[in-house]
Amino acid sequence: MSDVYEAVYNPDVLECIANLSNDEVFTPPEVANAMLDLLPQELFSDPNTKFLDPACKSGVFLREIAKRLLTGLEDKIPDLQERVDHI
Repeated sequence: MSDVYEAVYNPDVLECIANLSNDEVFTPPEVANAMLDLLPQELFSDPNTKFLDPACKSGVFLREIAKRLLTGLEDKIPDLQERVDHI
């Protein structure tokens, strides 16, 4: 039974950090994605787009941006390793 639980349960480490109680406020991944949804989505398929997160702490915004770029740039940079290096 524990094998099934371990195979299914895969918590998002940044979600866990967001729920910790301390003097820092972490942005939950759902909030970061809702904010990224407000941007023109063609940004994530333009290899010339640059992103800056000047208040980066946990990296949730940058991680979610990178996930979108991995998908969005697939047509323009088909090689996965080249795409990762570009990002």
